[in-house]
Amino acid sequence: MPEPRAPAVTVVVCSYNGATTIGACLEALERQSVRDLAQVVVVDDGSTDGTGDIARSFGFDVVVHPVNLGISRARNSGIAVASAPVVAFTDDDCIPDDRWLEALLSGHRREGVVAVGGPVEIYRVETLVHQYFVEYNPLAPLEVELAKHSSLLARVGLYLRRMWLPRTDAEARAVYSFAGANMSFKKEALDAIGGFDERMTFGADDEYVCAKVRERFPRSPLLFEPDAVIRHDYAGTLSDLLRRNFSYGRGHARAYLLGSEHRWPIVFPLPMAVVVCGALLGRRKWVVLLPVLALFLFPQGPRSAVRHRNPAYLTFSFLRLLEETAHNAGMLSGLLAGASPRRRDGYEA
Repeated sequence: MPEPRAPAVTVVVCSYNGATTIGACLEALERQSVRDLAQVVVVDDGSTDGTGDIARSFGFDVVVHPVNLGISRARNSGIAVASAPVVAFTDDDCIPDDRWLEALLSGHRREGVVAVGGPVEIYRVETLVHQYFVEYNPLAPLEVELAKHSSLLARVGLYLRRMWLPRTDAEARAVYSFAGANMSFKKEALDAIGGFDERMTFGADDEYVCAKVRERFPRSPLLFEPDAVIRHDYAGTLSDLLRRNFSYGRGHARAYLLGSEHRWPIVFPLPMAVVVCGALLGRRKWVVLLPVLALFLFPQGPRSAVRHRNPAYLTFSFLRLLEETAHNAGMLSGLLAGASPRRRDGYEA
């Protein structure tokens, strides 16, 4: 009887009480075109809803934490039992395309590449918030230009350029960072940086590990592979959008206080401009002029409304304003609190 082939990639899926969604994720991993080359590890991070039992029913390796320890600790537990030279990560509410792992492995075969990630698309579109995510994906990769410009003025320029000239994900290219829902690294690279920083419990943990890899391997690109597609199942509610971005803001505060490569805290300037206008105009005038100000400063609404001939999409400007305001609030909260890690009940990414 022939010996089983050694895995080429280990997929780590971390979950806390993900029983309602993880089954679809694991079924998609079973359908991978290179399933025979993949080891799948599910890290049950203190679940109480039978998440681990669902993973065991697929015959996958399961690591159990008795209590919830956070996403970075869970990922490190997955890395510890990984037996393949490449370790890929996705979330329990994501559906990988059938050729996801094949595309990631193809990227890793390129000379000098130590990390490969792909697009995170929207799984279902049922609400206006879902449609906003389709138009302006919150998990699009950050572009490599961020690594080349550290001054405050240059970063504001990059922000405005991305605001007015959004980039499509049509080509393979080096990027600044990946979304945690769709990223992979050579295991030796993760070992070299000591894995994920467990002080990063959620929010910017993916960007932080990418920064560490870039720092340790400055000549090795973080390759974005557009064919390595994951689909993320968002709740599609305004409260979920605000909660996520508040958490992202706190995560960026924690990364900054831990010695991030950023010289300045990551704060979105346009919501601050709206606040300044409110202070200068007075509350009554500000309330009247706010819709005009939002549509002018945040072009997402007018652009999408014209493209789709749907005036409802004008609300995208206000969603962007609220999204960035929530991030700024999380950043301020984190800086004031020292961004100390808090126990988290679940993963929001």
